[in-house]
Amino acid sequence: MSAPNVNKPNEGIVGQIGNSLKNAGNYVAETVQGKTAEVSKEQNKEQAKGNVPGKDTLSDRASGAFGAVSDKLDQAQHDASAKANKEGI
Repeated sequence: MSAPNVNKPNEGIVGQIGNSLKNAGNYVAETVQGKTAEVSKEQNKEQAKGNVPGKDTLSDRASGAFGAVSDKLDQAQHDASAKANKEGI
């Protein structure tokens, strides 16, 4: 998770542009990571429901549920970081 780059006093226009570019790149990266976590969460939810062939044992379903919760937390963190970077552009 990357924090937005903040413009410092007397940094100048070049420094501010550089910070904006870094924030834009970080925004894109965090957005992609958030979407990846969302896809993984949905796959794990299906596994937890027992809807994945060959992964329908109780331990497989529990693993899917745990993975879905973990992915949801990752998604929230990436989305928050993306929002912060977008505001820093």
